[in-house]
This record gives sequence, C-alpha cells and structure tokens, in this order.
Amino acid sequence: MINYNGKIFRPANSSANSETSNDTVFIYKQDGAIVTSNYTGGKIKKGHLIGLVNASGIIEMRYHQVNTDNQLMTGKCTSTPEILPNGKIRLHEKWQWTSGDKSTGNSILDEE
Repeated sequence: MINYNGKIFRPANSSANSETSNDTVFIYKQDGAIVTSNYTGGKIKKGHLIGLVNASGIIEMRYHQVNTDNQLMTGKCTSTPEILPNGKIRLHEKWQWTSGDKSTGNSILDEE
C-alpha cells in the first residue's frame, strides 16, 4: 500500500468544470487505510477530503470545499496512483460533483 502521509500534491491538469488549479495545494495525511487532506488555493478558500485507500493505492474519497464565491461544493472522486520515474506519485482522478450541476471531470495531481 502507498503511504500518502505528509505528501503534498498540486494539480497539473483539470477539466474546465473543476475549481482546482495549479495554485491549489493538497496536504495529505494517512492513518491506516484512512486518507485525509486539507487544501486551499486558487478558486478554493478551504477544502477537505476524506477517503479510504486500498492495497493498490487507489483512494475512494468524498470532498467538500468553499469556493471564492462562498459556495459550499461537494463531490466524490477515485484517485489512481502512478509512480513516476523520479519516485514521485501522480494521481489520476475521476470525479463528480454531488452538488451544483453534478457534472463529471478528470484531474491529474502531481506530488511536489
């Protein structure tokens, strides 16, 4: 199992309907199979995610955030890790808003 504790991620690419950008910073913590992250930056004033990681390092998560328009947004996401040649982690994310228009999207987050 991949240990995400203490890892910092930043979006490298996101769908147009995402609120994340390269200015968004995710700080991950892990306790057993439970993964959490606080994040902020860009269009996001404050966000939090919680998820479960499996033996392959895939995280099934739920997230909520307050954007710069003071809207509370929620969603769900599956993050699949790729280990890059430099040993850093790239997360391939498939997500869906559970608030607002309930649209879907994809993002790529790279470990700093």
